[in-house]
Amino acid sequence: MSGKQKKSGNGDAGARMITVNRRARHDYEILDELECGIVLHGSEVKSIRNGQVSLEESFAHIKDGELWLQGCHIGEYPQANVMNHIPRRHRKLLLHRKEIRKFAETAKQKGLTLVPLSMYFVRGNVKVKLGVARGRKLHDKREKLKKDTAQREMKAAMAPRNARR
Repeated sequence: MSGKQKKSGNGDAGARMITVNRRARHDYEILDELECGIVLHGSEVKSIRNGQVSLEESFAHIKDGELWLQGCHIGEYPQANVMNHIPRRHRKLLLHRKEIRKFAETAKQKGLTLVPLSMYFVRGNVKVKLGVARGRKLHDKREKLKKDTAQREMKAAMAPRNARR
């Protein structure tokens, strides 16, 4: 066998998580997911390494055949002084044209949107996991919470308990 083997299963096996958009899984039903790169300035990468990033209220859209991330807040890096970045600027997402076209078709359907689910490092590069999502109504959110709570309670009841000796 060769020294370099590809790990099977999830592509995020060697990833170091930066942030997760927990609100997205609550507010939206995720239909499909895709990993993409992001164009960043040096001070933005330093801020991300410090954990000064938020995906809340952010979304992706397609403009002129390119994919852009809007509303993502990356805090200013204090040591950057003059060469600092704008915290809420539009950031270009990197995908192949075929993937952009495929997601453009699905995102243009009524009620669907592109939502960033998480941001993480893979071999030193920042990656964003995007999801094609459909918004949930209030009653759907309540139903999902009830279902998740019931699932959690069943799991806790089935788990073996540590008996005192």
